[in-house]
Amino acid sequence: MAANQKIVCIIPARLASTRFPGKVLKSIQNKPMLSWVWHAAHATKLFDDVLFAIDSLWTADLIESFGGKYFMTSDECKNGTERLIELMQNQKVTADVWVNWQGDEPFITTTMIKDLLQSCSKNDADIWTLCKRIEDYQEIANPHVAKVVRDANNNALYFSRSTIPYYRDPRAQINKTFYKHIGIYAYTTTALKKIAELSTADIEDAEQLEQLRFLYNGLTIKVHETNTEVFGIDLPEHIEKAEKFAKEHGLV
Repeated sequence: MAANQKIVCIIPARLASTRFPGKVLKSIQNKPMLSWVWHAAHATKLFDDVLFAIDSLWTADLIESFGGKYFMTSDECKNGTERLIELMQNQKVTADVWVNWQGDEPFITTTMIKDLLQSCSKNDADIWTLCKRIEDYQEIANPHVAKVVRDANNNALYFSRSTIPYYRDPRAQINKTFYKHIGIYAYTTTALKKIAELSTADIEDAEQLEQLRFLYNGLTIKVHETNTEVFGIDLPEHIEKAEKFAKEHGLV
């Protein structure tokens, strides 16, 4: 990370989540989930600014309750990347590197952010993200877990909900390494400007993975490995899982 780079952390927090509506208003161990993210982002001491990109006054009231900072964005935004683009285009925020840390990811750590940003000063990519070696064999074939394969320079070749790489001989798959994608991103300003002009791609629609649009249009995605396990709050039952995780790791 270069001292002359301005790195901002944007936390998109959409109220009307498809699979778990209103989840951004939920609490973990009696502490708002968004407060977990806010304090974790500040604890990294790696960002010049941290703020939420939201679409609801209810969310705004919650953020104000713990002293957070936010900007309202359009409820027409389909994902967090579009909220970053809106803030950039409206010049509400300026940065050299934009980190998209989703509001439903309360357990991302400082180590993971260091892993993410380790080469951003080298201008070796348009976008940076993370992967982790899969340790639970069941995740390899789980379509809810996005997988990634990389080239020799750790640039993404492809992301998929299917098992990749696919071994034609199932026996050859034994003891092989598979990586899951960790959905936190860092973008250059130039990358966001390009993405703003892109239409959806067929492979993106097929897999429902927005990063495939970036690859399809020639953007370079550097995928750094992290050793830290993490999970997001995607379904109502994940709140109970998060409660248990926080208690077991002394995060209460």
